[in-house]
Parts: sequence; structure tokens; C-alpha cells
Amino acid sequence: MDATRAAVLLLPGLLCDHTIWQAQADALADIADVTIPDFSQLDDLTEMARAALAMVGPDASGRRLDVVGHSMGGRVAFEVWRLAPERVRSLVVLDTGAHPAGPNEAASRQVLLDVSAQQGMEELAEAWLPPMVHPDRRDDPEFMTPLTAMVMRATPEVHTRQIRALLGRPDATPLLATITVPTLVIVGRQDEWSPVAQHEKITAAVAGARLEVVEHSGHMLTVEQPGAVTRLLRDWVVELGSGNQAQTGDRPAGGDQL
Repeated sequence: MDATRAAVLLLPGLLCDHTIWQAQADALADIADVTIPDFSQLDDLTEMARAALAMVGPDASGRRLDVVGHSMGGRVAFEVWRLAPERVRSLVVLDTGAHPAGPNEAASRQVLLDVSAQQGMEELAEAWLPPMVHPDRRDDPEFMTPLTAMVMRATPEVHTRQIRALLGRPDATPLLATITVPTLVIVGRQDEWSPVAQHEKITAAVAGARLEVVEHSGHMLTVEQPGAVTRLLRDWVVELGSGNQAQTGDRPAGGDQL
């Protein structure tokens, strides 16, 4: 690997594959070695983190990773930090959370598990995807068709495994105060699943973290506003490489908006 290039892990969310990151992977290709793990066969967030670290392997040049996670992948990013902080150069989390499963979460997720098991992945996509995106996009077939196809590439078994991982997730809230690398928190303004207030709490808990709120986007931020996310990530990686990125603890938490 070229030590002058960044090493970036792009971690996908629930029922998402590499296509959720395609715009960002393409935009980073000239400055970074990008890895997008496949979590479809795993049912534990910590094991997902182990698998992601194994995919990139040790770097003889000593490069550390820019770990970027969306939704479930954001939770995996926190587990990467828990397991191997010495391998992390920075963290970027999008549309995610740090809290453990709530008392009613298993029941609400079981409703959708029943849909995928009994009616199939197309019906699951029709039930699950619309609340995940901005209301203006829910009836847009050009936008929704690729997302539906992505969900349909998964199976009910994949859905079950990933829901098991999410319901069994560790509480990452105490972990946030231990993060000592530059951290960027990004959220869509209209994310109904992981709202802005949730990301404000994460930002406040990580010393020096920066918050970016992207307008006109729901939970599927990387495909709803790919240009905004790409610009944020590319600028982030370039600044880290130039040494201009402030270290965690040097910058007050903010609320920059796009």
C-alpha cells in the first residue's frame, strides 16, 4: 500500500451493501485506498468490527484508518475504536446512534422481521424504506428503485442476522468520552429514524467533535445527498493528510449546516 494515500473504511448500514457508498468511494479513489466490508453473514457488531479490521490487515507503513460508518455501520465504527484505537486516525459517523436497544425496540423490529420472513424482501423494502428517506423522495421511482433493489439483494436470513446484531449491541455511550481522534458527526436534517438531537448528544460527548447537518435528507444520506457527503468526506481526508485537521479536544463542538 502507498503510505501517501489515506486508508478509508466505509461501513454500511442495515441491509445496505457497497452501493450505498458508491459515490463516496469513487470520489475518494484518487487519494485513498477504500475498503467496504460485507456484513451480511454476521450477527454481532463487535464481530463486524473485527471483520472490517481483518479486511484491511496490518499496514507495514503504519498508516491508521479513517473509519466511516453509516447507520449500523456507525455503531460498528465505535466498535472498531473499542477494539483497536491505535489503528484509527479519525472517525466519521452518519445517521447513527450510541445508545443500547430500548425496551420496545425488539417488538417493533419483529414486525419487520415477520414481513421479510413471511412476505419476502420486496415487501420489506416497501414497508421499511419510505420512512428512511426524505418525504419528497418516497414516491420517486427513479430514486427508490435502486434502494429497493439493494434491499432485495439481501435475504430474510441476512435481515435476521443484522437485527440480532442491533438488538444485542453494546452501549457505546460511555465509549464516546474515550475517543481521542478527530471525529465528524453527520446527519440528515429530516432523518426520522436517527434524528438530529441524537447526533447533538454524540457530538457533545466526544471532545472536539464536529457536527454537520445536511439539509433535505432523511436517513439514507449517502444517496440522498451524495454530493454533500462526498464533499465533507473528501475535505476531511485531505485536511487530515495535510496536517491541518485540528486534533480532538482542540475544536469546540459545532453545528455547521449544509
